[in-house]
Amino acid sequence: MKHQKSILVETLPRMMTEITSEIAHIVATSGVPSGLVNVFVRHTSCSLTITEKADADIRGDLETLARRWAPDGDPAYRRDTEGEDDMASLARSVLTGVSLNIPCANGRLLLGRLQGIYLWEHRAQAHQREIVVSVLG
Repeated sequence: MKHQKSILVETLPRMMTEITSEIAHIVATSGVPSGLVNVFVRHTSCSLTITEKADADIRGDLETLARRWAPDGDPAYRRDTEGEDDMASLARSVLTGVSLNIPCANGRLLLGRLQGIYLWEHRAQAHQREIVVSVLG
């Protein structure tokens, strides 16, 4: 059994947007009793992650780390086609990933109590991002 749906998410610059409830709703209405949920973002300058949802400071600290891993405007970058944040956002996406696999059972995501699913915008501007959710059972 399988079910697939796409959603659009409006992001804020360099911020994580929690999408747990949207993904949980798709799982709950999928008709798939148990299996695996694949969440995939169709862009190269943002990523998906699972992290703690109880403390927003964690998400801020992760952004601080990402700025260290892939700083904007590094003179060593060859690509800057779309501005100073161009190569940095692409690198951050590669380092953090564009898909997640999450088990589900009884129409529910099997996340830990403090875990949340986030779309992480790596560009310095807001964007609309498309996410494909596939529920396989």
